[in-house]
Amino acid sequence: MPEGKIIKALSGFYYVLDGENVIQCRGRGVFRLNKVNPLVGDSVVYQAENPTDGYILEVKDRKNELVRPPIANIDQAILVFSAVEPDFSTALLDRFLALIEDNEVEPIICISKMDLLQESKIQEIEKYIADYKKTGYAVITTSSKTNEGIEKLQPYLQGKTSVFAGQSGVGKSSLLNAMKPELKLKTNDISSHLGRGKHTTRHVELIHVGSGLVADTPGFSSLDFLEMEAERLSYCFPEIYQTGERCKFRGCLHDKEPKCAVKEAVESGEIPQYRYNHYLQFLEEIKDRKPRY
Repeated sequence: MPEGKIIKALSGFYYVLDGENVIQCRGRGVFRLNKVNPLVGDSVVYQAENPTDGYILEVKDRKNELVRPPIANIDQAILVFSAVEPDFSTALLDRFLALIEDNEVEPIICISKMDLLQESKIQEIEKYIADYKKTGYAVITTSSKTNEGIEKLQPYLQGKTSVFAGQSGVGKSSLLNAMKPELKLKTNDISSHLGRGKHTTRHVELIHVGSGLVADTPGFSSLDFLEMEAERLSYCFPEIYQTGERCKFRGCLHDKEPKCAVKEAVESGEIPQYRYNHYLQFLEEIKDRKPRY
């Protein structure tokens, strides 16, 4: 049986890429019975009824998957956060980073709309960039208007399946248009009333950019830690996890325990205070989460 990759899911149809051909497929009823939901990015076995139509018979094992956006088998996530309009948010970025790290997807931070940044704010953004680079993250500054950073971003995409993620209005579609103008993805300005972008991307779809596949995803602004355990959270903050190896007590959660190396590192400035504050905020969310039965 032929195999391919789902590159788009829309209105009950799955569009499967097999070499140069795209086959429009439906899922067999057995998926609903087994509660298997095919996702964009899935490797699948399909049966073709004719050169353009067929049925998905099997979904191969996934190496990872995201819930929002619903996508599987991602190599890396390009987390797009605007410098302004909407304003750069370390709290939201750290939330994205933690959830991406938990899914064992490589994150790359992309700060967009640098051309709109006022002189008075440049130093603040540069400090954040230095903090995240020190933590070990790749950080790229871009502007789809001036093409700043586009040539630095493109090599990261080659040969990879990447997801562009971030809240609505940060310019994900604009960046993709700058890299591949023939895409002509729809974009919208920020709503001055709401202070955030309108959703211009309505579905998840993998598109070719160079030798890679890129998912332009619907924007979203809230994420929760429904699946994460408290003990897992420190793994999602690399500097906290590494420093935590020096804690006196094994299993230290770095909040109330004595002789905690992480708290000492925050006090000395080795770990940024805002990163630690976000860690504690997420830890409380996980602890306060109602159990699901």
